[in-house]
Amino acid sequence: MLELTGITAGYDRRDPVVRDVSLSVGHGEAVGLLGPSGCGKSTLARVAALLHRPDAGTMILDGTVVRGWRHRAPQERRTSVGVVFQQPRLSADPRLSLRELIAQPLRATGRRREVPERVAELSSLVGLSAELLERRPHAVSDGQLQRACLARALVLRPKLLICDEMTAMLDASTTAALVAVVEAYRTESGAALLAVGHDRVLLERWCDRTVRWGERSVERMPVG
Repeated sequence: MLELTGITAGYDRRDPVVRDVSLSVGHGEAVGLLGPSGCGKSTLARVAALLHRPDAGTMILDGTVVRGWRHRAPQERRTSVGVVFQQPRLSADPRLSLRELIAQPLRATGRRREVPERVAELSSLVGLSAELLERRPHAVSDGQLQRACLARALVLRPKLLICDEMTAMLDASTTAALVAVVEAYRTESGAALLAVGHDRVLLERWCDRTVRWGERSVERMPVG
């Protein structure tokens, strides 16, 4: 499903935060990427999500070599990946209601007719009431906003879901609820998962296998 080989990436070519890193996620597989804050794992996640072009290396997504990132990637490829970030308030437009936030990818891809059904289906799945859907981000909690961000990530039915520290700011009950939503979606769709974090216990319980950030590569770490 996803193959990253020899990836070097960052925001300054003279000092990349990711150096010669390789990682793979098979079809339907859940892989946890474990590493301390600041090691570069979020940058690697952005590369995998087609949001950041690497300086070097190769990425294969669903059997095809990726040659374009962000808007240079074909729409079909961009929409095959869903991503949920650590800080929902930085990834949500404060002007939009939660309903519009969830619907945004459908509208952007010309699928407006699907909005009522998909928003209703996903808001129920993530536990958002009709009243909460009409609120804007400033009027809901971090947990409620992250529920909407997860629904947004799932609205186009991605084949690969990337959760970059998705639960780092959440309490235990909300964490459990959102992990359950991800797993329900994966069971129904067969989607693969890359879960990035620093909580080893959570990743080992959640994922089929966990890999540890290495100095120059991502090394396999036994689960259990």
